[in-house]
Amino acid sequence: MLNLLLVVFALVAVTVGVVWLIDKFVPDAFRKYILIVLYALIGFLAYQTFMSVYGEIQFNQRKQIAYKKVINSLIDIRDAQLAHRSVKGTFQKDFAKLIEFVETERFTITQRRTVTVIDQEMTRRFGGVETTKEIVVVDTLGYVSVRDSLFGTDTRYKTMMNVPVGKPVTLFEMTAGTIDQNGVNIPVFEAKVLKKYILFGEDPNLIKMEENVVSVDGVNGDALRVGSMEEVNTNGNWPKNYSNE
Repeated sequence: MLNLLLVVFALVAVTVGVVWLIDKFVPDAFRKYILIVLYALIGFLAYQTFMSVYGEIQFNQRKQIAYKKVINSLIDIRDAQLAHRSVKGTFQKDFAKLIEFVETERFTITQRRTVTVIDQEMTRRFGGVETTKEIVVVDTLGYVSVRDSLFGTDTRYKTMMNVPVGKPVTLFEMTAGTIDQNGVNIPVFEAKVLKKYILFGEDPNLIKMEENVVSVDGVNGDALRVGSMEEVNTNGNWPKNYSNE
């Protein structure tokens, strides 16, 4: 974009210079016709410059709207995955099974409390002198549906595998497994969609620029993603200005 603007500005400057030279040295009989053509060229170049800048502004506005919709879906996927790990101990790599989990499984509602009991071992050691200790007791208070807890009456979880914008009939890529961390297998997952699918139909040059963006307030890399298969991380790769988290 910067190179294009420099070229356009250079052409405008050269054209203005040519107009000045013609005005000074070309005979009046030919001057007005040449000037009309050159002024038309200046107007065209000015228009191209404006549209190149304005087009990128519009692209960024549409991009932000599209990204926010995709991020909302990725957050739903992450919430369902975290619930799955909480109940099952693992993440799920299959959308159909993850949706079935949301519809059928329940969270256990528990309460931890501290109680004082007789310490039998210490009482024997002290020759029958009653000695107490505190222990933590976990009481089960009831159960709540995963679906009701995460989504209430909304059924959007049934279509959370679908990318909500961009190229039609595009699905999120999702995988899950474990990675070794200090000899312990830790569950991990990742869900993502390439930017070129989100921005389908936009200017290919602007899409290419977006895929290579490196910015603290932008989405770096060629995809929007949540989670990671390379490290223990359930965060998304978008900055805070794209979501309400």
